[in-house]
Amino acid sequence: MNELSETWFVEGNIDFESKKYTLLAYLQRISRQFSENKLYPQLADVIFHYRNLLAFKENKKLLQSRFPQKLTGMQLENLQLIYEEMAADSELMEEIEHIVFYALQRMKGAIAEGTDLYDFVEESLTVSPVGVLPLDTQEGYFFLCDGKARAVRVYEYRLSLFETSTDNYRALRSQFVSEWERNLVNTYESIKRELLRVHARFSLPAVYAIETPLTYPIEETLLPIAKRSLVRRISAMQ
Repeated sequence: MNELSETWFVEGNIDFESKKYTLLAYLQRISRQFSENKLYPQLADVIFHYRNLLAFKENKKLLQSRFPQKLTGMQLENLQLIYEEMAADSELMEEIEHIVFYALQRMKGAIAEGTDLYDFVEESLTVSPVGVLPLDTQEGYFFLCDGKARAVRVYEYRLSLFETSTDNYRALRSQFVSEWERNLVNTYESIKRELLRVHARFSLPAVYAIETPLTYPIEETLLPIAKRSLVRRISAMQ
C-alpha cells in the first residue's frame, strides 16, 4: 500500500483537485483492507495522518505570523514546524486550508469504519488467567485461540512503562513462541506446564488465555487487539 507522507498536503503542486484524488486513492486502499477485516497498520496510519492535520489546523494562528512558507518537515511530538522561505501568497494558504478541511472530513469517516471493526473484535475477546497468577504480571505468556478453536498460538510478552513530558503509557511487546493443537491432552494447563519445562526462563510466569469465536486475520487484526486488551486487563489489576 502506497502511504501518504507526513506532509503530503503541502508537498509538490498544492492544488485541491490533485490532493483530493491523492487522498481518495489512499482512503480507497484503506477501505479495501478494512473490508478484508485487516485493521493494522491501516487504522493506526490513518489516525496518524488525521492527528497530523489537526495539529496543523490548530496551530494556524501560530503559523500565520510565519506563513506563507513551504513546509519541509514536521516534528509531531512537540508540534514544531520547519519551513523554507518563499514569497508571500495568501491564496496558497487558503488552498492548503481547503485541502486540510476536506481531508479531515474524509479521514474521519475512514477512522469510524476502522474503529467499528475494532470494537466488534474487541467485544468478542475474553481474557482469563491460566492457573495462579504471580504478583508480578509484567511479563509472561499469553495464548491466542481464535474461531478455529483447536489452534492455540503461544506468545511471550513483556509490559513496559514509557514516560513522556505529558503522560505515561504502557506498551506490550510480544514474540511468537509456538503453536499447539488444543485437545483433551493439550489443555491450557498442560501447555503452560510444557512451557515451564522447555522454556525455563520464568519460575512462575503470568499466563493468560485470550479467546475469540472470530477467525479474522491474526497479525493484522486479532493479535494487535488482543495485546491491547491484555494491557488493559493487567493495568486494571494493579
